[in-house]
Amino acid sequence: MFDIGMTELLMIGIVALIVIGPKDLPGLFHNLGRITARLRALARDFSRAMSDAARESGVEDVAKGLKAASNPKAAGLDILKDAADGLDNWDLPDLSDDEPEGKAPKKKSGKKPGKKSGKASGKKADAKPTGEAE
Repeated sequence: MFDIGMTELLMIGIVALIVIGPKDLPGLFHNLGRITARLRALARDFSRAMSDAARESGVEDVAKGLKAASNPKAAGLDILKDAADGLDNWDLPDLSDDEPEGKAPKKKSGKKPGKKSGKASGKKADAKPTGEAE
């Protein structure tokens, strides 16, 4: 809060010791501690009262609703859940009856149609431009 380091506190203590005197300094620190404790308690009570008032008025519920509505991840997940529910309810035709009982489905060969399985010829293909001339 005040960003006071150890050396600054030491200097303040030395100046207070010189100005106030060693006899009255402990009483001053005692009173300062009590005042600080009262101020902290007052701030804590004020904060608690404001939180209670906000909770009673419904501001907290509205804030949660706004956060939920403005969260893009939650909106995307809701859409995905709706889509998944739609897919779960979708009736697909049973394709297992299409194949005859005695035949297994054909396996695809590794060859592509139109390709020769022999050795490639040593000729290079002529390159033809497909676009406009530059």
